[in-house]
Formats: sequence, structure tokens, C-alpha cells
Amino acid sequence: MADEPDNLVLAYLRRIDEKVDRLSEDVRDLKVRATAVEERLAAVEMSVIGINRRIDRVEERLLRIVKRLDLVETPHQGCVG
Repeated sequence: MADEPDNLVLAYLRRIDEKVDRLSEDVRDLKVRATAVEERLAAVEMSVIGINRRIDRVEERLLRIVKRLDLVETPHQGCVG
């Protein structure tokens, strides 16, 4: 009978060890996936920065065109009645 509690404890310890191994693998996989997400997010951020630069250049060109053609908006005077 003295062997049974030891065997029971060993059985539980083995099960716990297996679960810890599975959790370790899961954490490793999650780290890989999180790194991939971070890399993709960085790429999206770089794309947004590039798009913002292009928009800024287009806006500058548009302002030069407006000035060159003397296209200045006049404030709305409202309805005269």
C-alpha cells in the first residue's frame, strides 16, 4: 500500500509535466504569431507614412497651382434679400 501513494503522486507529476510541455509549446507558437503580427503592423505603419508623404506632396503641388492660377476662394457672403 505504501507504493500506491507514491505511484499516484508520480502519475500526477507526469500529467502535470506533460501539460507544462504542451503549454510551453503553445507559448512558443504564440510568440511566433505575435512577432508576425508586429512585423505586419510595422509594414502597415510604413505604408501609411509613405501615403501621408505622397498626400503632403500632392497638397503642396495643389497649393502652388492654386497660387499660380490665382484661384482664391472668397468667403461666403450669405444671401442678400
